[in-house]
Amino acid sequence: MANITAADVAKLRKQTGAGMMDCKKALQETDGDFEKAIEYLRKKGAKVAAKRADKDATEGYVVALTNDAHDFGVMVMVNCETDFVGKSEEFVNFVNSIAKVALQHKTETLDQVLALTIGDATVEQKLNDMIGKTGEKMEFDTYAAINAATVAAYNHIGNKIGTLVGLNKNVKGAAEAGHDVAMQVAAMNPVAVDKDFVSDEVIEKELEIGKELARQEGKPEAMLEKISQGRLVKFFKENTLLNQDFVKDSKISVGEYLHKTDKDLVVTKFYRFALG
Repeated sequence: MANITAADVAKLRKQTGAGMMDCKKALQETDGDFEKAIEYLRKKGAKVAAKRADKDATEGYVVALTNDAHDFGVMVMVNCETDFVGKSEEFVNFVNSIAKVALQHKTETLDQVLALTIGDATVEQKLNDMIGKTGEKMEFDTYAAINAATVAAYNHIGNKIGTLVGLNKNVKGAAEAGHDVAMQVAAMNPVAVDKDFVSDEVIEKELEIGKELARQEGKPEAMLEKISQGRLVKFFKENTLLNQDFVKDSKISVGEYLHKTDKDLVVTKFYRFALG
């Protein structure tokens, strides 16, 4: 068996960030082979994740970024168990590094992001490293990317909510308008861009709710359909992005606000990630 020195343990700890005792055990188990010891620690991280699978990972960090051209954006959310870890510098830097490398490669899917490399390891391996170091369950299964004429990102204070918005045109003022709409999405949590994007399932549910409310109010059965249709119109106005009252000026809708920048400017897609 190799002689494991304190210097060896310190070197492995510097490379991996794992605890001293974990590093010592890893070197002992692998007969002093640093590469195998790093792999051992990564496997340990995976085991920690499995043992803590019943825990809730409702804390974490959300970050949305766009490139300099504002035509591609990404949003990453990594969950952990405690606010203490979620606010730690190492964890925040880790999530930011994922977003930056995903943006650099214009990565479209989560699987592609997990396969990207940061330094000498993949994102997936780095995640296991973080799990091993913190002992907390962590989840990275929420990722979004938008490729559009104009893309805007918004990170709410504390990075517990993030939004990403795509617009159909790149015109003067579009980036600023997109940022305002991204803030709108964070604040008002719309269900779709416009009423045409609301699923049939949601529409049927809202119609049934409208009918039942009217029935409880004692309205005649013959009037229930008409009343529920009226309530559906109100639902679209309150819950679809382009029809919502604009938070910065409630006298106009979000769609009307965009048309002040350009008469044909509309939102093509949006994402909103929120912890908890």
